[in-house]
Amino acid sequence: MSETAGVPREGQTFGGVSRLVRYANFVKLPHTVFALPFALVGATLASRIAPVSSATLAWIALAFTAARFAAMAFNRIVDRKIDALNPRTRGRELPSGALGLAEAWASVVASALLFVLAAWMLNPLCFALSPVALAWVFFYSFTKRFTRWSHLVLGIGLSIAPVGGYLAVAGHWSDPWWMLPALAVGVATWVGGFDILYALADEEFDRAQGLHSLPAALGASGAVIATRIMHVVSVIGLTVAGIGANAGWVYGLGLAAVIMLLLLEHRLVKADDLTKLDAAFFTMNGIISITFFAFVLADRLLWA
Repeated sequence: MSETAGVPREGQTFGGVSRLVRYANFVKLPHTVFALPFALVGATLASRIAPVSSATLAWIALAFTAARFAAMAFNRIVDRKIDALNPRTRGRELPSGALGLAEAWASVVASALLFVLAAWMLNPLCFALSPVALAWVFFYSFTKRFTRWSHLVLGIGLSIAPVGGYLAVAGHWSDPWWMLPALAVGVATWVGGFDILYALADEEFDRAQGLHSLPAALGASGAVIATRIMHVVSVIGLTVAGIGANAGWVYGLGLAAVIMLLLLEHRLVKADDLTKLDAAFFTMNGIISITFFAFVLADRLLWA
């Protein structure tokens, strides 16, 4: 975390005061690297049974980016008073006054409409499901107020990305039916696990404010164990998804790479040592998502 004019600035944010920088930081734009590659994983798996065009890929990327913008902006609005109390987050755009509440709401509405438009351009199924997707990602913003499992709710929200990517290309549910649920479980528990690690930094704050999180409920040691369990489930889910998609041995190599990277991530974070939390949260998980997509794409091209 760096400081600008005495106000703390979070990691994975850009320096500068331009309107573009403010909006990019408002929705933590660099975090797009976590789930966009998995949306492309879904599209790549679907390309085994249906053709995929560059236009479809562009609409998928736009739909995902717009949905994520809407979800993050809505979360910042809902949490603005809590963020103002937390030393780690009081420099965010709404608490600090860098962005106004009215323009924040306008960005939510605009990006949500853009998401629905992109879904409509993809196919009728994606369009029909778009309100459900938005409702879920908006619902996440309230969950920390009443359940310790908000991390998993967030994970399910991001697991919409690969499922949506698949449906955008295929236009129908997977066959076998369990392939897409397995893929969703793999992504949901991966995201839920690393979000628990991220919440370690706010353990004491959450407990003091009566907010729910696994670190606040279980302590750092219990939360780290929960993360490890989730990441084991994630690997199992991605493995089952690969079987259902009839993926080849290169997909298996991608899973091996994910396992190695997850092991490294867990070596970086210990219950009594959070000094490498930023590297474990952003760097390692960004590498994991991009690496896995690269292997899935290579597997598809090899067996084309």
